[in-house]
Amino acid sequence: MRGFKEEIENNILPYWMDKMVDSENGGFFGRIDGNNVLHRYANKGVVMHARILWTFSAAYRVLRRDAYRQIAERAYCYLRDYFLDKQYGGVYWELDFRGHPVNRKKQTYAQGFALYAFSEYYRATGYPEALDYAKKQFYQIERCKDDELGGYREAFTEDWQPIADMRLSAKDENEAKTMNTHLHILEPYTNLLRVWMDEDLMKAQADLITLFLERIYSEATGHLQLFFDETWQVKGEAQSFGHDIEAVWLLLEAAKVLGDPDLLEKVKAVVIHIGRAAVEGILPDNSLAYERNNGHWDRERHWWVQAEAVVGFSYLGRLLDDLSYTEKAKNIWSYIKSNLIDKERGEWYWSRLENAKVNDKEDKAGFWKCPYHNGRMCLEMIENFRMI
Repeated sequence: MRGFKEEIENNILPYWMDKMVDSENGGFFGRIDGNNVLHRYANKGVVMHARILWTFSAAYRVLRRDAYRQIAERAYCYLRDYFLDKQYGGVYWELDFRGHPVNRKKQTYAQGFALYAFSEYYRATGYPEALDYAKKQFYQIERCKDDELGGYREAFTEDWQPIADMRLSAKDENEAKTMNTHLHILEPYTNLLRVWMDEDLMKAQADLITLFLERIYSEATGHLQLFFDETWQVKGEAQSFGHDIEAVWLLLEAAKVLGDPDLLEKVKAVVIHIGRAAVEGILPDNSLAYERNNGHWDRERHWWVQAEAVVGFSYLGRLLDDLSYTEKAKNIWSYIKSNLIDKERGEWYWSRLENAKVNDKEDKAGFWKCPYHNGRMCLEMIENFRMI
């Protein structure tokens, strides 16, 4: 596999640098729609800004271009100055285009991405303040923990009180605990452990990995279960192929960085089964379907699912010394190059629909469409697989 450095340096990152910088109001514009039209007055989401910070910090750390550091610094300052809640702690969910909070709820998922971003900025620059903010995010997330039954509650009000609507998005179930939020606490905890081997953090990460092995992973199906009530009773039957394959490599990295050899062996045994379950979603054109819910298939080819599949199957191929998984990664990368990269206007399409048409109803850049999944795919393949 080749072309990852060219893709991130000549397509993904330039798109965000050239089209999304909000020079008037700070930070980055909130949206470019699926027809490549800029909405300069769109609200600004914390997840998008945190993911921009992570991506450009990681790009600077790996590729050492000063232009990436400058964008990372811009994202860092905006996240710090506008999204951080100076009164109650944590980060707000959403601002208007001028930077005023319009949704002050505290989504645990968003707290994780802020931690991920601050810790990566520290890794890239060594700036001590960024590590301090990452640590504060860790302590805040730990206050979201269910000390009795384990895991992390989904969402809170501005001042960290229970909230009725805990959903991450309209597509999600309104449940107390979700696989998705736990996965995106796991990944920032891994990143923070790379620079801060704190005992409390190590214990929290060990507990979280164990939670995936014992609660979230289904031994019966091999898939991750998605939604749970407060007592960890499973809600619904949806299976997310993209999250399955993303979890394969995030769990491996989490256990490896933690450094517990016994736990790492348990993770290796489980991710093999999760990987095999993810293979069920591979379609005849070598792409990966979105999900299956109670027998109903959603065969839309989302950009993030394909990006995570390239990384996840590459990790499985290396773990098992099995070229069949590496070949799956290679085939999905070929699919991406032929079907998801917008060669005319830049970046990637949100998805291809089941009928293979480009989905132009969803954003090219926005609240959920960021340079994180596809940018991270490129950086992972460059840094950890030496595939330029």
